[in-house]
Amino acid sequence: MTRREALWAAGALAHEGPDTLPGVSVGVAAPTLPGMSDVELAVADVWATGVSVDSYPTQYLREGLDAAGVLRVEQAFRHEVGRRVAVAGVVTHRQRPGTAGGVTFLSLEDETGLLNVVCSPGLWQRFRRVARSSAALVVRGRLERADDATNLIAEHLSPMSLQVPTTSRDFR
Repeated sequence: MTRREALWAAGALAHEGPDTLPGVSVGVAAPTLPGMSDVELAVADVWATGVSVDSYPTQYLREGLDAAGVLRVEQAFRHEVGRRVAVAGVVTHRQRPGTAGGVTFLSLEDETGLLNVVCSPGLWQRFRRVARSSAALVVRGRLERADDATNLIAEHLSPMSLQVPTTSRDFR
């Protein structure tokens, strides 16, 4: 049984319940279905389990990001402090500690790693809608290094559309 056939059967069986007779669900046997693309496999994994162990959402956009000069997270770590760069990734966390003077911190993750993004109160206000609602971002800013941690001081935020859905853990 292929993954697509298994998903079809699971979906049909999900409609069985105490008000239906066992074994009489219609459409349990899947019709002949085409194979799933890598993106479809990742979407199915995320839908079924909440994660995809074989892929990361940004990898399906990497060719276009590379062409636009947008760095991978691991590449940002190798650039010198003060350099202006663009990095793209999934927003995994949004945090605004009460002791940070209105600064908001984002965790930006791609298929190569995790980068801390620092958003000043003014930047957050300018890009509030994009910053709060986008599952993934292209962040342009200046690299900073302190205590062996690399941060990107955000200067501009742009939304990035993902083919694979994802959610972040915000303000916890």
